[in-house]
Amino acid sequence: MKNEIEKAFEIVKNGGVVLYPTDTIWGIGCDPKNENALEKINALKQRSSDKNFIVLVDSERLLNRYAKIIPEVCYDLIDFANRPLTIIYPKGQFVAPQVLANDDSIGIRVTKDEFCTKLIQKLKSGIISTSANVSGEKSPVKFEDISDTIKNGVDYIVNLPLANKNVKASQIIKIGENSEVTIIRK
Repeated sequence: MKNEIEKAFEIVKNGGVVLYPTDTIWGIGCDPKNENALEKINALKQRSSDKNFIVLVDSERLLNRYAKIIPEVCYDLIDFANRPLTIIYPKGQFVAPQVLANDDSIGIRVTKDEFCTKLIQKLKSGIISTSANVSGEKSPVKFEDISDTIKNGVDYIVNLPLANKNVKASQIIKIGENSEVTIIRK
């Protein structure tokens, strides 16, 4: 794993895009501040540039870096989640414009996946996570399901399996500034 973390770190730090196993499904990632890498991901996925990205973080410290406003209920949601949970916070910061929604909200997931956590710690920043599929296609659960378009379009493919065998996309909840909750995906 250490070797894969080193390779992915070098690619992301140098503005590249990686295909990697996350705590949910296979993902495509890059530095959340790198506009060119984010544009490359949108082109690779053949998706609209108005779609947003999720930022994976490993800790409350990084969560506080990227989410300008964190309603108190979010800490309970994170602590009590029984599976990976992405929360859309009211205001994001310190990321490229493509990461934020039109209302400046930002989607962030605190990951417990060993590879993702160690990579994030080495990067000293979050990492973008978007499903490793061409827009409109099914999100790949197995590596074999990832299209050649995606595999050939990234700068590096992490050679590790998904740690979580009960693969499912994360739950997504949007939290408003006044702690109003909207369930986006169960």
